[in-house]
Amino acid sequence: MLDKVAAMRKRYDELHDSMADPAVSADQTRLRQITREISGLEPLIEKYRQYLSASDALEKTRALARDESEEELRAMAKEEAGKLEADTKRLVEEMRFLLLPKDPRDDKDVFVEIRAGAGGDEAALFAADLFRLYTRYAESKGWKVELVDENRTGLKGFKEVVFEVRGKGAFSRLKYESGVHRVQRVPTTESSGRIHTSTATVAVLAEVDDVEVEIKADEIKIDIFHASGHGGQNVQKVATAVRITHLPTGIVVACQDQRSQLQNKIRAMGVLRARLYEMQVEKQQREQTEARRAQVGSGERSEKIRTYNFPQDRLTDHRIGFSAHNLPGILDGKIDEIIDALIMNDQAEKLKRAGVG
Repeated sequence: MLDKVAAMRKRYDELHDSMADPAVSADQTRLRQITREISGLEPLIEKYRQYLSASDALEKTRALARDESEEELRAMAKEEAGKLEADTKRLVEEMRFLLLPKDPRDDKDVFVEIRAGAGGDEAALFAADLFRLYTRYAESKGWKVELVDENRTGLKGFKEVVFEVRGKGAFSRLKYESGVHRVQRVPTTESSGRIHTSTATVAVLAEVDDVEVEIKADEIKIDIFHASGHGGQNVQKVATAVRITHLPTGIVVACQDQRSQLQNKIRAMGVLRARLYEMQVEKQQREQTEARRAQVGSGERSEKIRTYNFPQDRLTDHRIGFSAHNLPGILDGKIDEIIDALIMNDQAEKLKRAGVG
């Protein structure tokens, strides 16, 4: 592994040297490519520098502990050597994680789709709770949220809500949220105090560029209609809302939150492109059965990934057997602890499969 990192450091240094070439600095496209590659290598190279420094200090400290005649100084050197040895081992592990292949979508903005599942009005209220959860979480990260489409119920719930989250690393953290979420609680509409179980599905789709998914004009049908507010009230006299049907797959996407028909069409095409790309990814995952089975957060919507148990104030993520308490805080967007646990488990599984060592 260290030989591989050393070769990558050589590449990193070569890239830095190439930026001094006038021909490179004059070519903005090439310069951006080099800058991106340097940025991608930087975290690993920094860890490698720390490792070399710690290794050098460890070698000198071990020599001191071995050769020092004064017992007190020898004991101090042995203690320091123990700390440095722990540092080198930690840095090696951190480099192993950084060597894992990265999901090219991790830095993409995302579309999040939440749909009420089993449970009627309570499922729609739970969908609204999840919408609030992700909105608050995005705010805590400094990400921007924009509504794309919504279908509300009379009890302030959502049959469906689609929104965009824009910000660095949005997909890298939210991708683990795809799947079936289950809630167990006493609904506000339940007079007898019985606990109900309801579900909502979450789909997290990375935004993709036009070149990544080709959509031919003869493969789509576009309908224009009036945008509607809560309770079905028309909010605009001019029809600006857009519904796009992808004929080969039957996927339907609507967008009504933008001010103009063109803006709604652009946003709806973005959602459609993301859905089609996700279909391609899922097909590849199905073809790679073993890897897919080992992957955390594969996004299979048939999977029950998480349960929110209100009587016990407990959240359980079934993929990794992780539990957390304080559901009010979690539904207020405090989910970093859960996502961090999923990321760590995902990395550990990838290390096993990759055999990085």
